[in-house]
Amino acid sequence: MSTNKKRDLSAEVFQLYDKGKQIMCLIKRLFMGLFFFLVTHSALASQFDHSTWDDLLQKHVSMISQGQASQVDYHAFLENRQTLHKYLSQLSAVSHNEFAAWDKSERLAFLINAYNAYTVELILSRYPKLDSIKDLGSLLRSPWKKKFVPLLGETLSLDNIEHDIIRQPGVYNEPRIHFAVNCASIGCPALLNEAFAGEKLDQQLDVVTHAFLADRTRNRYNTKTGRLEVSKIFDWYDKDFERGWGGWHSLSQFFAHYADSLTDTPQAKQTVVAGGLKIRYLSYDWKLNDKK
Repeated sequence: MSTNKKRDLSAEVFQLYDKGKQIMCLIKRLFMGLFFFLVTHSALASQFDHSTWDDLLQKHVSMISQGQASQVDYHAFLENRQTLHKYLSQLSAVSHNEFAAWDKSERLAFLINAYNAYTVELILSRYPKLDSIKDLGSLLRSPWKKKFVPLLGETLSLDNIEHDIIRQPGVYNEPRIHFAVNCASIGCPALLNEAFAGEKLDQQLDVVTHAFLADRTRNRYNTKTGRLEVSKIFDWYDKDFERGWGGWHSLSQFFAHYADSLTDTPQAKQTVVAGGLKIRYLSYDWKLNDKK
């Protein structure tokens, strides 16, 4: 083979090699673009839009007593029931597989919002002809066992959402949900006037916990008797505070952690932190948390 032919062949090989590199570079760019698109799309898909519920809460829920309690304007909710139904339909459209793909905080925020929104809808089903959510039940069935919630491919009750999903051992293990889910009653922790959101859920749960414990009508240290006088919630769900969340293994440790909110003086705080106090559970006010 002549020298010129060898040179021509080498040039062709080099050109093919160079084109191959260009094609590989293009494929790499396309692959990276597709990868970032899928990652971004997946991240966006995992964020459920609670803005409709958030707007309703801001308009129709009033925080009172320095944020320690709230009142719900059910009359206004009734006038905006179509908007509430829009949000409930959005909740019901979420499939179980879609829900399972979200991160833990996003799932829990979704469930808390669903519980609260459907509780409001339950009240509106007879409002204003009721004085308590208990009026919606009977001797044979409590209102919380009524299956009227189309969620995650099933028809659930409020009890199903709270006890079978949220409180299922080993799933969320989050006792502070008891200060977030609302039972439409004065004795219940406040219905927050904003939707819960996955990206700030821990902060929101801490806020509602501090607020509830700071309400002296429902939680207090009695300096005269040396007892803690607290909501019946801690009697009903004591086991939830003993499962090791945040290092707690007892109600005493939980109260010690939030002693700043539960007490009014440094001496009382030291007493609660030390633990070993007797507990008296206060009566629960089931009257409707209605804004009059």
